[in-house]
Amino acid sequence: MRKLKIIEHISLDGVIQSSGEDGFPYADWTAPYRTPAGRDAIMAAHGESFDLLLGRRTYDMWSGFWPKAPSSPIADGLNAATKYVATHRPESLEWGPSEGLGPDIVEGVRRVKSQDGPDLILSGSSTLTSTLLEHGLADEVLLVVYPVLLGTGKRFFAEGTPPRSFELVSTKAMPSGIIFNTYKVAGPLKTG
Repeated sequence: MRKLKIIEHISLDGVIQSSGEDGFPYADWTAPYRTPAGRDAIMAAHGESFDLLLGRRTYDMWSGFWPKAPSSPIADGLNAATKYVATHRPESLEWGPSEGLGPDIVEGVRRVKSQDGPDLILSGSSTLTSTLLEHGLADEVLLVVYPVLLGTGKRFFAEGTPPRSFELVSTKAMPSGIIFNTYKVAGPLKTG
């Protein structure tokens, strides 16, 4: 069974939005913190080979950029990965290889996870994150935490995300101030 990893770049106040869409005022707020060491840590988290699980909005944003990006380890990896997309319009998926998850996203993700293949990576796609956690489909969460407060923007966890407990697997601080925190999903929320 494939492992499903959620990898998110996130501000201290939980914002994951990084593009200028929807009037968001802080496009590319992660750029000042990018370093070769950070890039290498992201590549290591993805693994040598991976496939992508994407919501339609993230797929559309990425498909407008990555196929035209200069060759690099991350661009080559993203372009080569099979993109499994939550969409009602699978016939319009042009950035391939790609495949729609089908009308039932949860069953589609279960089907893809049960197949042989590399790990699945979910980035962006905050709506999918809540669904994956609710149905126990995410195996690991990597939060790449930046030392900034944004105050506005799309949050990592949508309102109504079911409560869960996580176990810290590892943490790594980068000289730029970014912290990589890897968590394993531990199950339902435990309280006092």
